[in-house]
Amino acid sequence: MSFPDSYLASPTRRHLLRAAPGSLLWTLSGGLLGSGSIASAQPVTDGAVPVVDRVSIRVVTDSYHHAFEPGRTVRDVRIDRIGTSLSKSGPPRSLLNEWGLSLHLESSRGNETRQVLVDFGFSGTTVNTNLELIGIDPTRLDALVLSHGHYDHFGGLVGFLQAHGAKLKRDLPFVLGGEECFCTREAGIGANSGNFGALDREAIRAASLQVQYAERPSLIAGHAFTTGRIPTETFERVLAPSRMAVGVKDGLGCYPEGLPETKRSLTAMVPDDFQHEQATAFVVKDKGLVVMTSCGHRGIVNSVLTAQRVSGVKKVHAVMGGFHLAPHAPEYWRQTAQAIKALEPDWLIPMHCSGEGFIAVAQQEMGDKVLRSSTGTRFLFGAA
Repeated sequence: MSFPDSYLASPTRRHLLRAAPGSLLWTLSGGLLGSGSIASAQPVTDGAVPVVDRVSIRVVTDSYHHAFEPGRTVRDVRIDRIGTSLSKSGPPRSLLNEWGLSLHLESSRGNETRQVLVDFGFSGTTVNTNLELIGIDPTRLDALVLSHGHYDHFGGLVGFLQAHGAKLKRDLPFVLGGEECFCTREAGIGANSGNFGALDREAIRAASLQVQYAERPSLIAGHAFTTGRIPTETFERVLAPSRMAVGVKDGLGCYPEGLPETKRSLTAMVPDDFQHEQATAFVVKDKGLVVMTSCGHRGIVNSVLTAQRVSGVKKVHAVMGGFHLAPHAPEYWRQTAQAIKALEPDWLIPMHCSGEGFIAVAQQEMGDKVLRSSTGTRFLFGAA
């Protein structure tokens, strides 16, 4: 489904920042999340994107696990796997898999290191178990990022915050694509359709997270950046597997005042256009862009083109994440694979909702540039 440009108009944060005490806007900016807890993320200005020496991307949650495959180095990328966790006395333990995605990013620039968690998978049990078995310490996180408001990406957030919220860094940034992330959603078709959840403001407030809206390209923890809103400028089609509602009920949902003007008065469920979705990216020294799409509803090629424009860097080192291509037809997979190939990335790493059919087509088009991923896999880009 396509949407007119007016439907994609950008809201302004100034309304929230200058809201008067006692107003609904004041409630949005302080009353439900704590005074001063909503802010605009630090914008990227004049293409001033940091360059890191290296970045490690660990898959915390995905749909399956390569338990017996050894680590290896393929040209200039190191790939590490995690097997079954064994001990001398207790029972064996394994990483958990589910329909969802969560990524842990660790970057370095000189002696400076940053850690970021992007998305939280479908359940708290899975994300918490896997963080423990992988050996990731949430107290060292410098930011949290939510790619978009789908339950398979934020479903584990409440459980994560219940387990770790009191130990996280004070006022830890939580970077979102905008107020639309909070809208309640339904998903599915026919008999298999229903509630698809909503972000829990109270859990976020209780953890004292600093919510930062990144509607424009923004910096994350001084090392990474978000694309901000991703325009649809190629052949790629935005599918609408979910529908969203505007308004707040029992503390859940999105405030109309925080949405684009054309969406504020909506009274019925409308197909998602994923205007709030963002991709996360790094510029790696001597390598180029590493772009993570999480689900890529706005289009994987659109996402990469936006990251190139934001950073001013044309060279693409790696494109990774969910590409939301499983629902498309085979001819669309081929067209997408050829368009990605034309971007000349060094590596393509499909995850989550990319689909086995697309992966097979991408391997035909790009050969050994396509790397397989799974829960627990770590990809290391840049200097060793």
